[in-house]
Amino acid sequence: MIAALFFYLFASICVASAFMVIAARNPVHSVLYLILAFVNAAGLFVMMGAEFLAMILIVVYVGAVAVLFLFVVMMLDVDFSELKQGVLQYLPIGMLIGGIFLAERPLRASSDAPPGSDPDAWPKGRPV
Repeated sequence: MIAALFFYLFASICVASAFMVIAARNPVHSVLYLILAFVNAAGLFVMMGAEFLAMILIVVYVGAVAVLFLFVVMMLDVDFSELKQGVLQYLPIGMLIGGIFLAERPLRASSDAPPGSDPDAWPKGRPV
């Protein structure tokens, strides 16, 4: 009962912070949400009994990569309002590519072939 409660707590915070990495307007806040997602993922690893993976996640990702991202974002001082002005002109092509990906998902899910396999090499009697 307690383990399930902690699982749902870590998982919900991890999913929420992962969403906030994308949704945050301030890049410094985005990196801080990324660190929160890493810490909660490490908590999930500890619950699965993979303490080594949890510590590697904290040391490598939070200790090196996320801190590096944070320093780069803070040192560059990029004007993000200027970057966001041209986003709407790419919206139609982005929607087209996203639609193509969404249309391909059911087709790929209904296929029995593993990626990159030759249909002639399948065992006989398998529906195509």
